[in-house]
Amino acid sequence: MLLHLSTWPEVEAYLETSTGIILPIGSTEQHGPTGLIGTDAICAEAISRGVGEACNALVGPTINVGMALHHTGFPGTISLRPSTMILLVRDYVAGLAKAGFTKFFFINGHGGNIATLKAGFSETYAILAELNITNADRVRCQVGNWFMCGSVYKLAKELYGDQEGSHATPSEVALTQYVYPEAIKQAPLSAEVAGGHAIYGAADFRRRYPDGRMGSNPALATPEHGKQFYELAVKELSNSYLEFLTAE
Repeated sequence: MLLHLSTWPEVEAYLETSTGIILPIGSTEQHGPTGLIGTDAICAEAISRGVGEACNALVGPTINVGMALHHTGFPGTISLRPSTMILLVRDYVAGLAKAGFTKFFFINGHGGNIATLKAGFSETYAILAELNITNADRVRCQVGNWFMCGSVYKLAKELYGDQEGSHATPSEVALTQYVYPEAIKQAPLSAEVAGGHAIYGAADFRRRYPDGRMGSNPALATPEHGKQFYELAVKELSNSYLEFLTAE
C-alpha cells in the first residue's frame, strides 16, 4: 500500500490495524561513470515496496535527496545539509505522528545518511514531547540499511570480493540494473581505482576519487545479481520491520 496512491479514508482504515509506516530514503549523487545518479533512492524505494508488500505495510513517498555534500564536486549531485535533513525527518515524522502513526521504519540506501538520520530521530523525540502530541512517548524511529544486511553483505563478498568497494559498488549498481534494465550504462573503467581515504569536503573527495568510485568495480554487476540482492534485502528487512512493529 503506497501512501501517495491512497486516499485519507484508506489511511484512516489502515491505522485501525497498524501504526507502522515504511519510509524509503536515499540520495541523488554521483555513482561513478556507470552508476545512476539516483542509485541510492532507487534501491531504497524498490526494497521498501517489496517489504511493504510482504508485510502489508504502508509505504511513504521516497525521500530522494539525502546528505551527500562530499559528492557535490560531481555534476548532477543534489545534497541537503545535515541541519536541513534533520528538520525534514522531524517534520515528516511529526506530521504523521499527529495522524496516529507511532512506528517509523526508514529503509536507507545511502551510508552518508546514517549519522544525520539518527540525529534527526533525537530531534524528533524532543519536538514531539514539546508539541504534546498524543502517544508522543510511543513514537519510535528505526533505520534499516539494505546494503548492511548480513545476507546482502555475504553475497556481495562471494560475487565480488574486494572489488565490491564502498561506493558505486557492483551490488548497488546490480540492483538498479534489475529495477531499470533499460537504463544500464556502459563506460570504460580504469583498472586502478582509489580506496581507503577518509571523507572530508567535496573538492578533496574528487581529488582522491577522480571518477567517483571508491575501491569498486561496477563492471561486475548484472541484473541477475540485482534480483538476488533485492530478494535477500526484502526478506531480511521484512523480518526487521515486523520485529520493530511488535517491540515495545
